Amino acid sequence: MRILRNGIVRRVAGTLGTLFGVAVFVFVMLRAIPGNQITAGLGTEAAALTPAQQQALERYYGLDQPLVTQFFSWLGNLFTGNFGYSARSQQSVLELTLHSLPVTFELAVFSIVLALLIGVPLGMLAASRTNSARDAAGQVVSLAGLSIPAFLLATTLLSIFAASFGFNPNGQGFATLLDDPLLNLQQMFLPALVLGFGIAAPILRTTRTAVLEVRSNDFVRTARAKGVPERRLQVRHVLGNALVPIVTMTGLQFGYLLGGAVVVEQIFSVPGIGRQVLLGIQQKEYAVVQSTVLVIALAFVLVNLLTDLLYRVIDPRVRAS
Repeated sequence: MRILRNGIVRRVAGTLGTLFGVAVFVFVMLRAIPGNQITAGLGTEAAALTPAQQQALERYYGLDQPLVTQFFSWLGNLFTGNFGYSARSQQSVLELTLHSLPVTFELAVFSIVLALLIGVPLGMLAASRTNSARDAAGQVVSLAGLSIPAFLLATTLLSIFAASFGFNPNGQGFATLLDDPLLNLQQMFLPALVLGFGIAAPILRTTRTAVLEVRSNDFVRTARAKGVPERRLQVRHVLGNALVPIVTMTGLQFGYLLGGAVVVEQIFSVPGIGRQVLLGIQQKEYAVVQSTVLVIALAFVLVNLLTDLLYRVIDPRVRAS
């Protein structure tokens, strides 16, 4: 019990330390970028401001305060649920995040499902006979997924489907899963396919390596000698014991998707949390970027924690360690 309690305390402390480090990093990096909310909002007209107008705007945006005061003021507001305000959208950052985070979460789930449907079967197929044509084909798919940039694949697929098939549901205005399930699934298909193809590559490689390692164990040879059907052998004995690295890789990729789908969301006009960060950076809206990135970091940490708990359930050896 004490070991479990100490482990939870260490994880909570590590999570808080990670989030604080992310908060400091984002705060400093944003202010290292030339310009601020005033210049982003007024453009070239900012040069015509009088000193009094400049000071008034700096006071309005809180830019007249020392950086340390700005940082801890923002951090303190977070604990009260005040994530800041977006002048561009005339909404609070909390409202924006509550709308955009479920969209990115849905996209991440669809992408992971497609990645698993591609990566796990191809990984097992490649491992079933090493140095064969099927193994080479799996390696080609893996290299393609790792080497083709997401923005290139996204723009290519969007152009082909729109020009050749007249399929561009993302141009109709985004529909949520509750508002219009059919349109929502159509709008999620291409971006999920782009992200899923890229994620399938590391899952494929991880599956191949894990399956090859498990197949070399004595219990697999014993099960085959006892006449266990090949399909049952591969699914229950081989894949079942190779799940830990696959689940770990899947969890890492899922966490990455929560903040790494910026380019794909922008290309397909998906109003997710990555696009929210991108628009916030363009408009120099510090509160939007800082608070949203912190939410992404928190989601990433929680996904990793859930992944850790999941493979402890899958593998008793990990649970006992």
